Amino acid sequence: MNKITRQAINEANRNHLATLKESLERRISVARANGNEQLLRQLEAEASYLR
Repeated sequence: MNKITRQAINEANRNHLATLKESLERRISVARANGNEQLLRQLEAEASYLR
């Protein structure tokens, strides 16, 4: 793989991870606001995989 392609893949991976984290934070915020403790626990467990 050439350097440009590798850089593009790395950037896409970083952007994808950032988008996943943002989405997850929004979902956690909504679950917390709605008092949905079960969903909150599930989302927090999911978040631990992204850290």
